[in-house]
Amino acid sequence: MSKPDIAPPPLRNDCFALPAGVNWTPVDEALALLRDRLTVVTGVETAPLRQAAGRILAGDVLAQRSNPPQPNTAVDGYGFAGAVPEGPCVLPVLQGRAAAGFPFAGEVPQGYALRVLTGAALPKGVETVILEEDVTLELGHIAFRGPLKQGANTRKAGEDVVEGALALPAGRRLTPADMALLSAVGLAEVSVRKALRVGVLSTGDELVEPGDAAGPGQIYDANRPMLLSLVERIGFEAVDLGRAEDDRAALSRHLDCAAQRVDVIVTSGGASAGDEDHVSALLREAGAMHEWRIALKPGRPLALGMWDQTPVFGLPGNPVAAMVCTLIFARPALSLMAGEGWQEPQGFEVPAAFAKRKKPGRREYLRARIRGGQAEAFHSEGSGRISGLSWADGLVEIGDGAREIKPGDLVRFIPYGSFGL
Repeated sequence: MSKPDIAPPPLRNDCFALPAGVNWTPVDEALALLRDRLTVVTGVETAPLRQAAGRILAGDVLAQRSNPPQPNTAVDGYGFAGAVPEGPCVLPVLQGRAAAGFPFAGEVPQGYALRVLTGAALPKGVETVILEEDVTLELGHIAFRGPLKQGANTRKAGEDVVEGALALPAGRRLTPADMALLSAVGLAEVSVRKALRVGVLSTGDELVEPGDAAGPGQIYDANRPMLLSLVERIGFEAVDLGRAEDDRAALSRHLDCAAQRVDVIVTSGGASAGDEDHVSALLREAGAMHEWRIALKPGRPLALGMWDQTPVFGLPGNPVAAMVCTLIFARPALSLMAGEGWQEPQGFEVPAAFAKRKKPGRREYLRARIRGGQAEAFHSEGSGRISGLSWADGLVEIGDGAREIKPGDLVRFIPYGSFGL
């Protein structure tokens, strides 16, 4: 029975509220708050298996059939009953054979052998298989040398998955390999989460579209193409919300429209407390704005709030900080809201090919890449150096405390692939 097409309840307006007295928030505490406060916001639908790859399972999937469904042979050879002791063995061969899809209809008597091919269901009376390479066939008999234990070269029914057992758990994002497993255990369709719709909005009078003429003081919008691509690569539906000028009424209209189209709004720029930081101001007026000052470099302010029951992630306007904050904070939060659960990136300890002295107080993420088994850091930590994002294969994470890194010291490298990119 398929699940009904219903959506979970909306998030509360205070879900992003920080505990009283909190000002600067360490990265781990900020992540824990997001993990505890957020819930799934996507509904459920049924998808044919052919269209389910990349989707997120809405519930546990139980096997409708065992895999393999019956005992079968793992090799081409000859099948017979029991084990074979050490020494020579000669057995007469019955007429006929067992092949995949064409089972042997009869029974193999004790002391006889039958020709069997890989994947064939084991006929009654066959428990063990000898490889054809290990036998001599002559005058309707096979000769081979033992020992051979009972059950050799065979597969048991359900040795992979038993009918009724858990095949895949809820929250799993389905892979091509999962398609094989679900097909093998008899599934033709599965209940999946509806795709999380993530709207990306840029703000700022200084922004122009790539390719347009840029006047004095104007820059091309680098964030929106980056964030839209990032959202798609990590498995969500990216919705281009365009650009809003630095006008509070216009931005309000943009947000009103966005809240009707998407499940989550991601903005870049306007997340601080300046005169033109209208994202923060509007969320504050709506009574659902919480500015998180994260002890993080690059990046620091995150404007988190609700607009018409739609969560808003206000990222820094700097592209480097926007990408780092998206990977570290927005990506696991979006995965949780999509029904995939909280996704923590996998990091690896590798030798550093750089030197750095770090002060205590903030966690730092360096643009880095692996070359010759070592982590190279981008030559500049300047958050305006967008080229470093392209140069890098991932990020080196340096903890909150003070640290002096010398070449050869182990550092934690998180490849972009661990974020789903």
